[in-house]
Amino acid sequence: MDLKIQNKNALITGGSRGLGKAAAIHLANEGVNIGVCGRSEEDLNLTINELENYGVKAFKFICDVSELETINSMYQYFVAEMGEIDILVNNVGGTRSRENLEKTSTQDFKSTFDLNLFSGFELMKMVTPNMKKNQWGRIINIASIWGREYGGNISYMSSKAALIAATKHAAVSLASQGITVNSIAPGSIEHPGGSWERFKNQNSEEVVSDFIANNLPMGKFGWPESFGTLVAYLSSEGAGLITGSCVVIDGGQSISMI
Repeated sequence: MDLKIQNKNALITGGSRGLGKAAAIHLANEGVNIGVCGRSEEDLNLTINELENYGVKAFKFICDVSELETINSMYQYFVAEMGEIDILVNNVGGTRSRENLEKTSTQDFKSTFDLNLFSGFELMKMVTPNMKKNQWGRIINIASIWGREYGGNISYMSSKAALIAATKHAAVSLASQGITVNSIAPGSIEHPGGSWERFKNQNSEEVVSDFIANNLPMGKFGWPESFGTLVAYLSSEGAGLITGSCVVIDGGQSISMI
């Protein structure tokens, strides 16, 4: 299926491994040039080599996007190397605290918002002017099922919920400009180096089996390839009517009906 995005330029934060890498690979397979940022030069180099096998241009930038002052330099680097950004995937996410209300410091709460919300918010503002000029653009923000319903810790859950809300607001305000803005809410998707791989390695087989039995209707963790396919489709010409949506990809894990 031709998604009609060949020769577009995509910027993917946290694109050196896991879900971000899956998104990068599936977009590269459609002929999209890719810029990825991450904190590990080794992981970035491996990913760039893999992306170049698809015959596209691929660029890397080492940074931590939660340090908001680095974002403009990263963005300007990618624009200089491959041109204006047509597709933005705000994939970076995580938490600075795994505690509840009483044990989470205000600083850790704010830092989690820097990582999950404000970094993507800044990049959305940066890419929007050129997208409006071209009357075409795709912005995809990676949230979580725990931004839609109860789960995880208070800072992560709150920041992902805020990202979904910001996505909806941006989508409505930009809908007449040919720009779509959507979020994706993954469930428990396992990938090398990810939190669910660590969960499996750090817990007994019984604990892992109980978690799967009680939470994952498919009887197994999710896999990144399906996520990458979804990102590519939402980036496509054919997905032009989908905007302001939060698309759940969790194998039936979440319990919300909306």
